[in-house]
Amino acid sequence: ENQERHPCFVVAPQSDVNWPAVRLVEGRLPEILPGPGRGGRLAIEIVESLVAELPIDRARIYVTGHSMGGAGTWHVLAQRPDLFAAGVPVCGRADLSTLPALRGVPVWNFHGMTDEIEPVETSRRILAALRKSGGRPLHTEYPDVGHNVFMWAYTEPALVEWLFAQHR
Repeated sequence: ENQERHPCFVVAPQSDVNWPAVRLVEGRLPEILPGPGRGGRLAIEIVESLVAELPIDRARIYVTGHSMGGAGTWHVLAQRPDLFAAGVPVCGRADLSTLPALRGVPVWNFHGMTDEIEPVETSRRILAALRKSGGRPLHTEYPDVGHNVFMWAYTEPALVEWLFAQHR
């Protein structure tokens, strides 16, 4: 039904090396470092390759991801705000120093309030920093939802229409 209303191409790159550049410390969540990460670089290369080969509307390229993919969403938006019309990070982490680069990119962020892997406070800090730099992100928190928040975010009734309304 969504595909009929919004014909599009969907690509779902996956990475086991973290999308952003990170420093791994035993027993702690990865520390996100400035600069491009290997996973993010590869995902952007895939998108750029597809844009060159297929009839893709360059003004309507979107990015989303959950958890490590949520961090990747923040990361690639900051690295290439010129490429993406909007982003939908889901319980991801970000390098706060990169957020001013994406202040003009529409973002709808999602997080579960009982997330035991990535605390909801992570999203609150990211959104406060983005707003401070002039961004106007949307944010939805789900009470009594943990790290599996993607099950709620990706079935949010207004998400598809909001996303496809965004363009550069």
